[in-house]
Amino acid sequence: MLRKGFVILGLFLVSAMAYGQKNERDYLRSGNKLYKDSTFVKAEVDYRKALELEPKSTDAIYNLGNSLLMQQKAKEAMEQYEKASHLEKDKMKLAQIYHNMGVILQSSKQLPQCIEAYKEALRNNPKDDETRYNLALAQKQLKDQQQQQQNQDQQQEQKQDQKQDKKEQNKDQQDQKKQEQQQNQQQQQQNQMSKDNAEQLLRAAMQDEKNVQDKVKKGIRVEGRKLEKDW
Repeated sequence: MLRKGFVILGLFLVSAMAYGQKNERDYLRSGNKLYKDSTFVKAEVDYRKALELEPKSTDAIYNLGNSLLMQQKAKEAMEQYEKASHLEKDKMKLAQIYHNMGVILQSSKQLPQCIEAYKEALRNNPKDDETRYNLALAQKQLKDQQQQQQNQDQQQEQKQDQKQDKKEQNKDQQDQKKQEQQQNQQQQQQNQMSKDNAEQLLRAAMQDEKNVQDKVKKGIRVEGRKLEKDW
């Protein structure tokens, strides 16, 4: 869709000719009248009829492109302008062709190509202020677009850095947690070993005490028997 602020250049006009059977010029004049009345579909029909009679008529090709453009058929219009640009020799008409090609490219945000089209138009007609206006507008849009892209790239880079920092932070936390778990396991093992050692020592001490008590008891019984026997 064409945007407000883009200046479109008008039709190629044709001179009157003698009456008789309709020829290419008749259909061109009829198409131009319909175009000026904003009946673009009917104008397109007449321009196509003109091209059936004269396929290399740059006037019919260019005007057909204009009628298509006004119907929001930008791609088809561009095809007609490109065809006309290869056939047209008149510099003023070439300037109009490249100007309208620039309008289509500008409306579709193809700004580098659009700028080149406007420059080509100005090479053919350096005095065209409307093309110069559109060129300045496109150059500003490209500058803004590049600045916006640069800002987006910086934001994306910052997000990537933050993501990487977060990833490293999570890894450090995981490593620390793993280290703490290992330390806890080692401490538990040491505590278990200390407990086992203590139990072993306690059992050994109890066994030693039991052995001593057993020996003492045996000694008492032996002496007792001897006393009774001596008596």
